[in-house]
This record gives sequence, C-alpha cells and structure tokens, in this order.
Amino acid sequence: MSARRKKEHLSETEIDRIVVAQAEDETAWEAPIHVRRTTPAAVSIPAELAARAAFLAQVHRQASVEDWLTRIIQERVELEEAAFIGAKRDLIARTGAS
Repeated sequence: MSARRKKEHLSETEIDRIVVAQAEDETAWEAPIHVRRTTPAAVSIPAELAARAAFLAQVHRQASVEDWLTRIIQERVELEEAAFIGAKRDLIARTGAS
C-alpha cells in the first residue's frame, strides 16, 4: 500500500455538509487570501489583423470589434483549457498517476 492516499471525490452535498459543520470552527480554516481584480488589458495587434477583425465583426453583426474580439478570445481560451484538461487526464490515465 502506498503512503499516498487516493483522492476522495466528494459530492457537492457532502462538501456542503462538511463546510456547514466546520463553519464555526476557526481551527478548521486556513488564513484568508485576498485577491485583487485585474484591470482590463490593452492588446496591440497589427493594423492588417485589426482590419480583418473589424470586417468579421461586421459580418457577425457585432456592436463593436471589441465585443467580437472578446467573444472570440473567450471561446478560444475555453477550447484551449478544455484541450489542456483532456491532455492532462489522458496523461494521468496512461501513467497511472493521481
């Protein structure tokens, strides 16, 4: 038997039950973390690419090229994250790691 315990997968109901049970127990919680909201980033793109994006935003009847680019970037990031998670899952399945 390995020294590592296999990770236990809890249902949302089980997690809720544990959190409620530990809510008043200060020793059950780690120190709070503070997260700052990031400010919107400005991205420079070549003029030719900007013109192509503006044309496609009009084709897709978007209010602005910024709205269209935001949607396209969000979709692409979600695809990349899903691909990464899938590749990670495949790697874990092949190596038997947990």
